[in-house]
Amino acid sequence: MVKLQKAKVDTFSEFKTALQDSFRVAAEADLGLPLEEPIPSNEDIDQSIAIAGAATYWFIVDDQRVGGAVVLIDEITNRNSLSFFFISTSWQSRGLGLQAWKAIQSEYPNTKIWETVTPYFEKRNIHFYVNRCGFKIVEFYNKFHPDPNQSSAQVHQEGDEDEMFRFMKVMDPECD
Repeated sequence: MVKLQKAKVDTFSEFKTALQDSFRVAAEADLGLPLEEPIPSNEDIDQSIAIAGAATYWFIVDDQRVGGAVVLIDEITNRNSLSFFFISTSWQSRGLGLQAWKAIQSEYPNTKIWETVTPYFEKRNIHFYVNRCGFKIVEFYNKFHPDPNQSSAQVHQEGDEDEMFRFMKVMDPECD
């Protein structure tokens, strides 16, 4: 059973490394070559952790850290976001991702809407969010329709490599 544990500031460095290791495996598999820079960048993770309303969690199984998440909680609108979510590669394919997601949902029962994004090439993530967690794809960000949350410099620099799906899950207690 997956439990949530708030990440303490002194574990943020370890959290970033575990997150980047998890993301690296999928990105390298897609690209077919090693990455030169970690993804997401340290700056992107730091910004997500530091933003007002952010909560950073470790996923714990039998006192072991098996993954983690950064969520952005809006207590006024109850429209919340999943900034980062990962299961460490050595713990994948054991059903822990769904258990971790359910633990997050339970932690925030007043949520009206959950949102997240994932790269277009991450078929495993798309399957997980849509088929396992009940999200719907609501938008496709690309060079013709850039993510409004990115600066125009980021979109211009990254071009086709920054294609992302935006997912949304409308919470309905009678359906969940």
